[in-house]
Amino acid sequence: MNATLERWSTRRAFILAVTGAAVGLGNIWRFPYITGENGGAAFLVLYIAFVLLLGLPVMMAEILIGRAGRRAPMQALGYLAGQAGASRHWRLLGLFGAFTVFCILSFYSVVSGWSIEFFVTAVNGGFVGLSAAEVGAGFEAFLADPLRMTFNHTLFLFMTMTVVAAGVAKGLERLNNLLMPLLYLLLVMLALYAATTDGFGPALAWLFMPDFSAITPLVVLHAMGHAFFTLAVGACALMAYGAYMPEHQSLPRAAAAVAVLDVSVALLAGIAIFSVVFSQGMDPGEGPGLMFVTLPIAFAELPWGALWLSVFFLLLLLATWTSSINLAEPMVATLQGLGFGRGKATAVVGIAVWLVGLLSVLSFSALAEWRPLFGMNAFDLVTTIPTEIFLPVGGLLIAIFAAWVMPKAEVQVALGVAEPGFVLWRTVLRWVSIPLTVVVLAAGLL
Repeated sequence: MNATLERWSTRRAFILAVTGAAVGLGNIWRFPYITGENGGAAFLVLYIAFVLLLGLPVMMAEILIGRAGRRAPMQALGYLAGQAGASRHWRLLGLFGAFTVFCILSFYSVVSGWSIEFFVTAVNGGFVGLSAAEVGAGFEAFLADPLRMTFNHTLFLFMTMTVVAAGVAKGLERLNNLLMPLLYLLLVMLALYAATTDGFGPALAWLFMPDFSAITPLVVLHAMGHAFFTLAVGACALMAYGAYMPEHQSLPRAAAAVAVLDVSVALLAGIAIFSVVFSQGMDPGEGPGLMFVTLPIAFAELPWGALWLSVFFLLLLLATWTSSINLAEPMVATLQGLGFGRGKATAVVGIAVWLVGLLSVLSFSALAEWRPLFGMNAFDLVTTIPTEIFLPVGGLLIAIFAAWVMPKAEVQVALGVAEPGFVLWRTVLRWVSIPLTVVVLAAGLL
């Protein structure tokens, strides 16, 4: 065991930290528009089923590896592989996970910068009275302005790395303990506001009364992929958090709590967003532009709409901030495992992410015509390949390591359950979760 490794001070701190890593753009931006595009309630039923059969078992596998190794991901994998008599090359999975998170954070910081821009605009009443064309044109003008984009990207990344530099207890834990309850408070406020709109009833019907005829093979694939993406598995971030986990905490209960909290954020966000959309007679299947174009228009037409739109973009900013902080931690932990001090490791990660993030910033202006691979620009590449290919690859290897490489006794101790619960979890992981992860990966490659 690494005696110098920090720990979460309480069980609640661990749950909030993992929830902070999971809750972000996937819940508040991606879930509503992907649900709108894939049939509403029927997609939701599939999504929850795949959270239970795919996301949750793999998430538990990732956390338990960190808990058993009590080291940074790369070092934990190498140590546990050595203990099992397996190849120490397994440690490279930790490096692969850090690279995956690095790519994700580089675009996450840029997109989170959009939420800063929209929050400031909403607070100043900048969306009031604008048409759809005007809101869309304003968004396009912002994307095409590299100075404004770079400023917001820099500001958001500075906010993120300042917290990470403070360490687990003083930085991540304190902020998660403050911001996660605030995030849920804002969500509940938005849902209560949504209940006063004319679109509340139709929104509930859209989300909770499934039409199973809407299910197609593509809808099933999207539900699988989103269940995998939304729990932040596959990048070894949760492995780093497992290493900080208190000794006597129940891993299955903690993971289940995280899954419930994560899904509840998506549902509350969906209720709030679709109520506003339906109240204005707009299309719930608007796609990725639902949040940044459709919502400002819809909110502006409602009583106190400017205020609630400001609350919504504050919510988005807080969710992306907590998620980014928790994404940065495993990269810093990896460098610490290689001998870097936390301050130096944080500076190296922050500068490197900022530089690569500039490629995403410039993809909408100076580098708009640069399409180095598959006809995609740099932003498209960095948002597609890490999330649709790297995460499933990482998740698949993590599941294989926990299910087939680690000794049964060591896995059961780290999981912290009796024999029947262990057998159930490992059976589902081996024969359900791993095949489903292969399907998600195949879909990403096609």
